[in-house]
Formats: sequence, structure tokens, C-alpha cells
Amino acid sequence: MQKIRVGVLRGGISTEYDVSLKTGESVLFHLDQDKYEPKDILITKDGVWHLGGFPITLARLAREVDVVFNALHGAYGEDGKVQQELEQFNIPYTGSRIMPSAIAMNKGMSKNCFESVGLKTPKGVILKPGDNVEQILLPFFREVSGLHVVKPLNGGSSLGIVLAKSFGETLEAVKNILNEGNAVIVEEFIKGREITCGVIEGFEGQTVYPLFPIEILSEPTEEIWGYDAKYNGKTTEVCPANLEEDRTQEIQRMAVAAHNSIGLRHYSRSDFIVSPRGIYILEINNLPGLTEHSLVPKSLKAAGMEFPEFLDYLLSLAIHKR
Repeated sequence: MQKIRVGVLRGGISTEYDVSLKTGESVLFHLDQDKYEPKDILITKDGVWHLGGFPITLARLAREVDVVFNALHGAYGEDGKVQQELEQFNIPYTGSRIMPSAIAMNKGMSKNCFESVGLKTPKGVILKPGDNVEQILLPFFREVSGLHVVKPLNGGSSLGIVLAKSFGETLEAVKNILNEGNAVIVEEFIKGREITCGVIEGFEGQTVYPLFPIEILSEPTEEIWGYDAKYNGKTTEVCPANLEEDRTQEIQRMAVAAHNSIGLRHYSRSDFIVSPRGIYILEINNLPGLTEHSLVPKSLKAAGMEFPEFLDYLLSLAIHKR
């Protein structure tokens, strides 16, 4: 039987280049070598595509692969741009389509989608370059006292996230992000247990199947689950999370609702805070990391699905354009 040629797309122009390399490496390592012929596709930080160490055009790539496993993270890889380029050359790929990807990467747009289906989100305000920062922030600060979470409007892996303890710190964090040319979202800090929950489409006969929720236990010095905490290997993940059954089911329901509200495809992972005030969704990841520290492989194993089986399943969805 002729092997299926799988281009594993990794690297990229975003600040999550290193995480993408690890996700791609994990995918390449775990692909079934009897069924698939893996091809390592590297996009350099300046945006040049390479196959086998040599630059390649998308037109030629379309003749070299049968399907692409999208292991990119962050800008370009998750925001609909690479999806648009792959579709222009009719190359099947894993993960969500163009517009849902763009929505998921924009924390303001995804927040609107969550709220449209009744999901609770932290109160927040969005600022763009050129806005009068003080004029926008002061009313919000008066309405929402306490700590504030400041983060870029677009991006993943909690890069650039700041927990601000005063108006001055909030103002400084906002201006730092705006000065880089990025929009920013400021939200109230919800104290509680950090839970994440992945979903897979079409698994076990369900349209969208929720995996077991995982609780993230950070070190006492880590007040929020930021980039360093995610990838330094010092957090503890409890899977399945030690939650009451009704809360487990509610988080799973919310993860499915969040996935559907944006129109995502194949799989996703949503982050939540369980607080005395209720369960809040923070954001959704349309291409969750698949490194040795990543959470989706852990919840898959708890559900009885080994990682190579998951990769095979995603590729079958992509090939059949489901």
C-alpha cells in the first residue's frame, strides 16, 4: 500500500516559533511509519518555507504532500493566514478553517462568541493603537476594582500576559503592548482553580466529544499561568481534575459550546477559571500544543486514546475534509 505523504508544518514567523518546533517534532516522531511518509516542512522566522532543508514554493509543495499536519502556533499559523494559503493550492490540512481560526485568535471576537451562547467571561475592555488609553481605562478601573489581567488581543501560549496590581501597572502594561503595534485586552482577574478542557470532533460517535478536564497547579510564585509556567515543566497537571461530577460536566459542556460558537474544526482546548462566582471561560486554543508538556495528549491518554492514534484520526479528518 502506498504511504500517505504527510507534511508536518512547523516553525513560523510568530513568537511561538520554539513551541511549534517541539509540537512538530512530537508529531513527526509519533506518526505511524507503516502508514505515513512524514515530510518535515520548516518555515523560518522570516517566512521562507523549506522541505528537506531546501526552500520550496506552495505550488511545488502541493505536488509533494497529500495532507499537511499544521503544527504552527501563534500569528500566521493559527489566525487563518496559512489556512488561506493552503486552501489556495487545495492542500488538505488539520485544524480549523480560515475564518474560525481568525476569530479564535482574536480574544475580543472569541469573547463575543462565548457570550452569544451564554458562557460567562471576565469583564474586559479592548484598546487599540491610537486610542486615548487613560480615557478608556479610568471608567473600567472604577467599575472593576482589584487585579487586572493585561494581554495582547491576538496571540497564544499566554505570551505577554501581565497581572497588574494597580492603575499605574495596568497603564504601563497596556502602553507597552500598544507601543509594539498590538491591540490589547484588559480583564478583571478572576481568582480560582485553573482548568482546561479539550474536545475532539466525531470521537466516540459524538459530534464534538469533550475530554476529561485537567487542573493546572502552578508553583506558589506563579499567580497566573503564563508562558514560562506553561513550558518550564514546573507546573503540576491533575488529569482528570478532582472536581464534583456536576462541575466536570458543566466544564465539558462549556468547552463544546465554545468550540461550536466559533465554528472550529477537528479539535480545540478551552481554558477556564472555577471560582466561587461561577465558571468563567478565559480563551480557546484552536491549535493546542502537542509537546511533551502539553495537555491534550494527557487528556487523550486518560480517555483511552494513544497519541499516534490521535494523529492518525486528525489526518483522516483532514484527508476526507470533514
